[in-house]
Amino acid sequence: MAPGETEIMKLQPVIGLEIHVELKTKTGMFCGCSADHFGKAPNTNTCPVCLGLPGALPVPNHQAIDWAIMIGLALDCRVNLESSFDRKHYFYPDLPKGYQISQYDDPFCQAGKLSLASGKIIRINRVHLEEDTAKMQHQVIDGQKMTLVDFNRSGVPLVEIVTEPDIASGEEAKEFLKKLRDIIRSLGVSDCDMEKGSMRLEPNISWSESPEKLNNYKVEIKNLNSFRFAQQGIDFELKRQKELLDQGKTPVQETRGYNPQKRATFSQRVKETSADYRYFPDPDIPPIVLTREYVENLRTKLPQLPEALANEMVNKFHLSLSTAQLLSKDQLKLAYFNQYKNQVEPLELANLIVNKKIDLDQPPPTKAASRAVDLNIIDQVLKENADAVAKYRTGKTSVIGFLVGQVMRLTGGKVDPKQVQDKLLKALQVRNLQG
Repeated sequence: MAPGETEIMKLQPVIGLEIHVELKTKTGMFCGCSADHFGKAPNTNTCPVCLGLPGALPVPNHQAIDWAIMIGLALDCRVNLESSFDRKHYFYPDLPKGYQISQYDDPFCQAGKLSLASGKIIRINRVHLEEDTAKMQHQVIDGQKMTLVDFNRSGVPLVEIVTEPDIASGEEAKEFLKKLRDIIRSLGVSDCDMEKGSMRLEPNISWSESPEKLNNYKVEIKNLNSFRFAQQGIDFELKRQKELLDQGKTPVQETRGYNPQKRATFSQRVKETSADYRYFPDPDIPPIVLTREYVENLRTKLPQLPEALANEMVNKFHLSLSTAQLLSKDQLKLAYFNQYKNQVEPLELANLIVNKKIDLDQPPPTKAASRAVDLNIIDQVLKENADAVAKYRTGKTSVIGFLVGQVMRLTGGKVDPKQVQDKLLKALQVRNLQG
């Protein structure tokens, strides 16, 4: 048995996630500059506040605060009625002030959770709000390597969601991240476009006896920009650390990057601790005090979240779960479905949308919109279920649900249950008149 093998066998992967999401507000977190920075000419969208010039004072963005709280509510977090902004100090070319305005002791939201398909609960430590940094671009100009800094992104509202170390694999991390993205998109507060950098992922990875008994190190992978890279990076890092631990070595606590071509992580720098950032309350921004009524008003603005919406569409429109999930996660397709679901049989409409057999810029085809329930099937069901018809005549209207189910069975669920019910009621009314 190799040295330390008994102890190593007891260890398990321990993974926490830090997710940064840019909010699509019109203006910056603490200034009036446009927050729409992608694709703009470098350093053309700046002001004294986001450039950190002396004497410029920050003014918090009201909309960004509301949206950060709504994200927290959607993740079942506790909203703190008193929050504050802090200065996070470090020196790097993308940080013009020498500090970042963030939140440390009193974030807007804490203690949330999000469940995976397996039923496993991933706890949310906190949801806080901060300003984004500038963007560094590494280029070769006239044969010389240079790093250029674009300050257009500096000061854009950024929400950070931090999980507890409850994740055990790259696959679990990928599932969690996709579900989180779908929730945030459904709120309409961010497009979470990873190619544009509006959603960035940073896993913290180690091996330990349990999430409650953390080891004396952790490794962070910085700025992953796809779910696939997140899964690959986590899986590689777990394997790399395990090999070191099996040799009796402790992995270095550090920040690493990820090389997609090699599917491997690489060392960048020694990882800082919170003490290195020298947090203290920002003296230019007073505490943010909320009322319970204000928070509850924000809660009423939450839309139905994708998971609940998909389950409702399965039960109400008899869609398959996979079709309902695809619709619930795509706001454009969902809006089209909701617009025409009363004109076209919902099941057929959903299938046309999901299978890309319909132009979302045009109304549904006339054939689909005019298709009606086959009256012969209605007549067949009423003849085959004379007992139910007799009960209806005595006032037991609850049998309508049973009769609708029979029609749905004979049609393979390809018709609108509401249309079926309307046709059944009309047919029963005619039969009553006929005696």
